[in-house]
Amino acid sequence: MDIATLIGLIGAVGMVLGSMIYAGGVSPFVDIPSVLIVLGGTLFVVMAMKPMPVFLGHFKAMAKAFKPAVFDTDALITRMVDLSNIARKDGIMALEGKVSGEPFLEKGLQLLIDGADEARMSKQMKYEIKAMKARHGAYQGAIKAWVDIGPAMGMVGTLIGLVLMLGNMSDPKSIGPAMAVALLTTLYGALVANVIFGPILNKLEGYSEDEVVYRELVIEGLRGIARGESARIIEDQLLCALDMRSQARRRAA
Repeated sequence: MDIATLIGLIGAVGMVLGSMIYAGGVSPFVDIPSVLIVLGGTLFVVMAMKPMPVFLGHFKAMAKAFKPAVFDTDALITRMVDLSNIARKDGIMALEGKVSGEPFLEKGLQLLIDGADEARMSKQMKYEIKAMKARHGAYQGAIKAWVDIGPAMGMVGTLIGLVLMLGNMSDPKSIGPAMAVALLTTLYGALVANVIFGPILNKLEGYSEDEVVYRELVIEGLRGIARGESARIIEDQLLCALDMRSQARRRAA
């Protein structure tokens, strides 16, 4: 669980709600027509923009902002060093069954075991990364649509409210509700974009970049194994992904 995402979103929403309560209560800021325009309208616009599998999948993808995959680079380097030692001592075939629980690493290792050379393995694995980035980009594009369309639907609601207000200026009782629709839709659109979906999108983009870096390190480690390089050389190549303190700790070990 990513505590920062959870606390950040809850804190942001809490600050907004707290200011509303302090200003006089939440009820003046609740307007069903505004909710329908912004949330309902944005939902269906996003559905119209994206293929149905992407539209449905992007909700599941958002959950990863709260529970992301963990990429332990330090552990990966240790594993690559161990695999290199085994390969240099007993040959590539001795690596059969030595890795479990990491599908990407398993696939690359199996390619080497099956006889693929360094270039072929690297090319295939880079295709895997490209496909992963395309999948992530599709879901992130759907989330970004909420960020873009939410404020736009808020503006639509504002225009609707202004039309209602200007069309009934003779009735003072209708001005207040119409003005509420005009202002609250803009507020809801800003909240949807900047408090909810914007931070989630930013977090997912960061996690996607982390996974790409991790997978590229896997490829570099496997390339070193395929070339028969020593464990020390492979370790030195991969250490650049660690912070300076972790690099110093490993070199001192």
